Amino acid sequence: MKAVILAAGEGTRLRPRTADIPKPLVEVAGAPILTRCFETVRDLGIDEAVVVVGYEKEAIVDRYGDAYRDLDLRYAHQEERTGLAHAVLAAADHVDADFAVLNGDNVYAGNLDTVLCRHRETDADLTVPVHEVSYETARAGAVCEFDEDGTVTGFVEKPDDPPSRYAPAAFYVLPPAVFHACRLVRPSSRGEYELADAIDLLVRAGYRVETVPFEGRKVNVNTEADVERAERLLDRID
Repeated sequence: MKAVILAAGEGTRLRPRTADIPKPLVEVAGAPILTRCFETVRDLGIDEAVVVVGYEKEAIVDRYGDAYRDLDLRYAHQEERTGLAHAVLAAADHVDADFAVLNGDNVYAGNLDTVLCRHRETDADLTVPVHEVSYETARAGAVCEFDEDGTVTGFVEKPDDPPSRYAPAAFYVLPPAVFHACRLVRPSSRGEYELADAIDLLVRAGYRVETVPFEGRKVNVNTEADVERAERLLDRID
């Protein structure tokens, strides 16, 4: 299985750190976020990653080249940053089987290995770790929609009235069919092509989703306060 790592972000809220480097190269506890993401992928037994780059992409390519330790790297260019579905679609030419997607500006600590094991053991088309979030957080991101039996029936991005408070933990195992779905989605009200909308199309077309309770923590690094949160998380792990 390959990983697709979304690392095209600019990181305007981390200025001046990101004046001449992309957000995934911001250091957390002495190492770039992207390096920590690569280590997460290696710990999962994945040996090839497609890195979707954009802002200051040369800084990432020059730093890592064609490999990070024993992790082979390929690069895909997202020319315009217009949402996660658009970013995932940039990797389409490099992927022809089920693959893992994770964010190159997140620090992860949790049971992602369980997610991959569940995907391999079941006949699910998509497998997603989910965790319960606050009502406010559910309104600000993507959440799952369930039927009365607990089966996932859809994904909703930034709902005014969330159908649940169970959100994906910024990690997905997806089939190649998601690329076609990414081509079909229309821009959201904020002008972005949302990955949740593409996944929702697959679910409504009959693709089956398996969810795994996310046990652990992750920090999406957007601000200096997030850098501090991520460093505290890593301190607890160490």
